[in-house]
Amino acid sequence: MRGGIIAAGHGERLAAAGIDVPKPLVTIAGRTLIERALDGLRAADVSRVACIVNEDFAAVAEYCRARVSDLPMTFVVRTTPSSMESLFTIAPLLHEAGANDPFLVTTVDTVIAPAAVADFARAALRHDDADGVLAVTTFVDDEKPLHAACADGGRVVALGTRAATSATVTAGFYLFRPTILAEVAPARAAGFTALRQFLDHLLVRGYRLYGERVPKSVDVDRPEDLVTAEAFVRGGYAG
Repeated sequence: MRGGIIAAGHGERLAAAGIDVPKPLVTIAGRTLIERALDGLRAADVSRVACIVNEDFAAVAEYCRARVSDLPMTFVVRTTPSSMESLFTIAPLLHEAGANDPFLVTTVDTVIAPAAVADFARAALRHDDADGVLAVTTFVDDEKPLHAACADGGRVVALGTRAATSATVTAGFYLFRPTILAEVAPARAAGFTALRQFLDHLLVRGYRLYGERVPKSVDVDRPEDLVTAEAFVRGGYAG
């Protein structure tokens, strides 16, 4: 199984707070966000990684090339308007042509215990009929969380506003199968501008999405998230 890291955001709110390093290189408890993302993918036993970074953060690729020797990495340096387009950009690197092998994708700003990523991957792979499996959590510390309602057996039945009463929200990482890529052109034609819109589109079109519960994760987006993430990691990922 291959892994992908979406790291093409600009981190505007961190920059506005005076943090002048690329977001993927922001340090949490002694390790950068991209190193922590790689820790999770390693724990899930991925064979290689594709990562997208924006054109302003090309130095992230050099940083990883100088430090990562145990995991083959391919970088795409491209500025994209959304996580959806970042996913579409690296998707061809995440599976063998003509194969239906699943791939694991994480956003670079998701801080979670590596063991939790491994547990998620094992559970997600058991959904043989899944087009996609979303990591979901009951810990909500996001300004705009994506709520996900799951039926018995984990099948996702609603997302977003239609799932607003659900206690679970997406946690920032996913297992997909290449079947979803048939919807890239329709998603673009519809003018979608966010990954959450694409996920909802898949659900509406009848693709099989499941949710797998994971422990607490922290989305590092605002300056205050750095404090939360630091305490989370130093506390042994408890909470």
